[in-house]
Amino acid sequence: MLHFQFPAAFVRSAALAAALVLAACSGDDADELEYVETPVEELYNNAVNELEDGNYRAAVPLFDEVERQHPYSVWARRAILMGAFCQYQVNEYDSAIIGAQRFIALHPGNPDVGYAYYLVALSFYEQITDVARDQRTTERALRALEEVVRRFPDSEYARDARLKVDLTYDHLAGKEMHIGRWYLNRGQYVAAINRFRTVITRYQTTTHTAEALHRLSEAYMALGVQHEAQTAAAVLGYNYPGSEWYEYSYALLANDGLQPLEDEGSWISRAWQSVF
Repeated sequence: MLHFQFPAAFVRSAALAAALVLAACSGDDADELEYVETPVEELYNNAVNELEDGNYRAAVPLFDEVERQHPYSVWARRAILMGAFCQYQVNEYDSAIIGAQRFIALHPGNPDVGYAYYLVALSFYEQITDVARDQRTTERALRALEEVVRRFPDSEYARDARLKVDLTYDHLAGKEMHIGRWYLNRGQYVAAINRFRTVITRYQTTTHTAEALHRLSEAYMALGVQHEAQTAAAVLGYNYPGSEWYEYSYALLANDGLQPLEDEGSWISRAWQSVF
């Protein structure tokens, strides 16, 4: 998995030193402690030291302390995003999303806001589960990735986001295929067709398209709607002539003395032509 690092200038300044200080007061009660405000440079540097050592969990409260003690400093703005980055590194994705979104809301014009949008997208993307599970997180990841591409089209974040958009579409198509096959195996052909239709109309450039066309042939033949079955097979054969799915569809039609034949008035043909 690709992780973009913050620019060195963002992480630290040459003038920063180190230490988080809590000092005891010199009053009569030796057990009573007085809180002492610590210079922002020391707080921030201490947090960065933990980050650079890979101690991300330890770095989070230190970045929080930077903002708590010095909320109006430039370091506080940086600390919000750095804390979110640390939470992302330890798979605390919900907290990372909240932190990055807070940075976006407070500092929408900041030069590093592109990374904040990207961090939100990554945090959703890395929570994508297998196709048998609910896909709401996948859909959120897709929206967040597309927003990165839309807002920052020439950035390094957009280049990586475009790749992940394709993978996310493939995942969503896989979910539709999983459900469609379930309906098909149980003889619920109309419900199955609706799922395979979604793959053809929404996820046509994914790796699942060839199988979706074949499954449409299967479902339509089972319903006796031969012209749609022939159209699905014809579109499949034209676009994936060497596919095993086309061989299955061709054999399926041949069993009933039919051949692939496109009906240009079919929704399958129209859907295909609307994309290509």
